[in-house]
Amino acid sequence: MELTTRQQEIKDEFVRVRGAWSDTWEGVLRLDPEFLRAYLNFSAVPWRSGVLDPKVKEFIYIAIDANATHMYLPGVRQHIKAALALGATPQEIMEVLELSATLGIHAMNIGVPILVEVLAEKGLRNGPAPLDDRQEQLKADFTKARGYWHTFWDEMLELDPDMFEAYTEFSSVPWRTGTLEPKVKEFVYIAFDTAATHLYVKGLKLHIENAIGYGATPREILEVMEIASVLGIHGVTAAAPILLEEMEAAQRAT
Repeated sequence: MELTTRQQEIKDEFVRVRGAWSDTWEGVLRLDPEFLRAYLNFSAVPWRSGVLDPKVKEFIYIAIDANATHMYLPGVRQHIKAALALGATPQEIMEVLELSATLGIHAMNIGVPILVEVLAEKGLRNGPAPLDDRQEQLKADFTKARGYWHTFWDEMLELDPDMFEAYTEFSSVPWRTGTLEPKVKEFVYIAFDTAATHLYVKGLKLHIENAIGYGATPREILEVMEIASVLGIHGVTAAAPILLEEMEAAQRAT
């Protein structure tokens, strides 16, 4: 189906502002071009007036799309392609993915305190036990590798030091061998913690504090959140092609 003049104008503006076009936008353009135009204005704010390097912006999109709470693969492909075009290396992109993989530990960050609370309520726990020498060393190792300590690790370290040791090794790989700036690593954590598919408030606050400690500006952190805030459009880009297919099927049936 040939685009109308207005649809072509919006498509051209989209490519000019965002630097790319993908098939995921085609159905939205055909069904409601003015909605796509409004989305362009919304999503383009950090591109028109932002302070992050374009490559870092693409890292943020990748972190939002390629994590366990979202897994929007069309977006992953689009933004990996864009990051490579902007000069990102495969190693940098892999580092973003490795950082994003730490999201799973929030099952422990949220679950262990609740377990401890229930144990205390049932008289099965009297309070935190003192750390032994191994646990103290694990705490020191984590602090050295990750550059911080937070009290939400305390109970996990106390109750299962083996799990904590394994997580320290797992989460520290991009910090030991990666090349991204520390504040950019923290931007990745901020991105998936603030995203609507996760909203992990304790982690978000921690990583904002860490990013500021590494020299990030409020404007940079706000821009990470602005990029994360457009995630809701994926409901439209995933469903619009289905709507078009069903419209065509209904037309064929009549």
